[in-house]
Amino acid sequence: MFATDDEKKERPATTTPMPGLDRELENEEDDLAIEEIQPFSGTSATAVEVLEEEDKTSGSDSDARRSSSTGKEDAGVPPGLDLPPRPETPAPPYSTFTNRQKIAITLTVSFLAIISPLSGQVYLPALNAIADDLHVPVSDINLTITTFMIFQGIAPSFIGNLSDVYGRRPAYLICFSIYVLANLGLALQNSYAALMVLRCFQSMGSSATISLSSATVADLVTRAERGKFIGFAAMGVTLGPALGPVAGGLLTQYFGWHGIFWFLLILSSVLFMFGFLPEPCRNIVGNASVYPPWWNLSVWQYVRARRLTPAERAAAGDHSTLQRGRRRPNPFAAMRILLEKEGGVTLGCGALLATGYFMVLTTFSEQLKARFGFNPVVVGLCYLPLGFGTLTSRWTIGLLLDWNFRRWARKLRLTIDLNKQQNLDVFPIEKIRLQISLMAIYLASVAVIAYGWTMERQASLAGIEIALFFMGVCFAGAMNGINTLIVDTHPESPATAVAANNLFRCFMSAGGSAIANPLIARIGMGFTSVLIAGVWVGFSPILWVVMFRGAAWRAATKAKQDRKKTAKALAASGV
Repeated sequence: MFATDDEKKERPATTTPMPGLDRELENEEDDLAIEEIQPFSGTSATAVEVLEEEDKTSGSDSDARRSSSTGKEDAGVPPGLDLPPRPETPAPPYSTFTNRQKIAITLTVSFLAIISPLSGQVYLPALNAIADDLHVPVSDINLTITTFMIFQGIAPSFIGNLSDVYGRRPAYLICFSIYVLANLGLALQNSYAALMVLRCFQSMGSSATISLSSATVADLVTRAERGKFIGFAAMGVTLGPALGPVAGGLLTQYFGWHGIFWFLLILSSVLFMFGFLPEPCRNIVGNASVYPPWWNLSVWQYVRARRLTPAERAAAGDHSTLQRGRRRPNPFAAMRILLEKEGGVTLGCGALLATGYFMVLTTFSEQLKARFGFNPVVVGLCYLPLGFGTLTSRWTIGLLLDWNFRRWARKLRLTIDLNKQQNLDVFPIEKIRLQISLMAIYLASVAVIAYGWTMERQASLAGIEIALFFMGVCFAGAMNGINTLIVDTHPESPATAVAANNLFRCFMSAGGSAIANPLIARIGMGFTSVLIAGVWVGFSPILWVVMFRGAAWRAATKAKQDRKKTAKALAASGV
């Protein structure tokens, strides 16, 4: 019934030596668990520092205590305390890829993501030519842009969630298979109905590549570097608007509008280079040390895997880094993010920002033709400053996002390890991201007003191009900050989170694009730009609320989810 003295000495190390110290020991364990990122105020030392100092001074007394311990390395423990043992092995790295490999993978998925904006923008200089050939009004051709954007919002909700469960590589295979077949059909068709339907399939095949590129960044790097790497991943997305109109204008001028789709077909065939891309999804490979199933193997991984037995492949890697999430795809998971308090509000503001941007983008070619009489080639060239502006945001706003992260870490006296994920419970990620995004939104509002009135007065083509450049810089920077925040706050399903962003953004942008030309005809380009800027500035206080209240909302959502999981587990166990 009662333990003898010898039995007490042989008890496991988890027992406490003195009654009433349970709570104190729990607090000590909590301190050790978070000591890597949690600072101590004043001059007080961490538990590890206490141990190290005592190790240096305790000498033989420490040896005596160690020999009489119950199996723990308690050398140097202050009298009356029985701290848990120090971890003998460090925590596994967030990713086993080197920095160069991370950059190479990110640039690859960025190049793969170029097909979505390129497919949309390469089409714009050819609108009038397509309308003439198919004998339909330009307004009907504009509807193909609207439907393209609608499916651009829907498709990632399905494919992005599938990639969170089964990996990024199978999702890419689905995307490019649909995209290649759609481009082949578009290159051969000559009817408005076929154009409308096949453009929808083209959108379905291309749009998910954007969410997959952002999700890959979340797989590879921690939040401390994510601003810079999201900028890398967005390079393809930003090059699309820059190069698309130029390519579309040249192809339409010299090969006809069918040449656009032959060009996209050839490009999509080249993009099957994703076969050499390693599987980065943390649900499948953890920190990239675990061998994936055969359908997730890259060409190089397949060659290496053939040299190993199934048992060796199963044992390889650190399985503790696997991120266990939902095991079945849920196409409506993106809708859940939209219904979150923080997620829905943030995505709504991002969608309003994108709507105004696409209203400018889709009407730009018609405004240039009406006011300056430019041909498709010159119209395409006039899009270049806008595209280069969005590309430049990677070296401006993207670096500011990472700088602000480090600034807050210094302010909170937190240690940043670029290969260890940061704990959002002690890190105000909403403030870090939105402080930069809000600044970019206000600057973009000034730029869009400058563009609108310069175009309205036909004052100077150079003035129009300069305003477009700065609008591109600020818009892309604001969207990168919002996208990064969405990925940061949904680490278990980053592709689904970006898909939710895409869904909201594309639906609202489709509506904005549909009303843009009638609105300009009614009130003029100048007042339309004022209206766009007014909406951006008018809704920005919502992001201020998210900045100060978002952490509390996120904590409440997490607590609610934990209660549901606990209740479900109890119900399953029959308790």
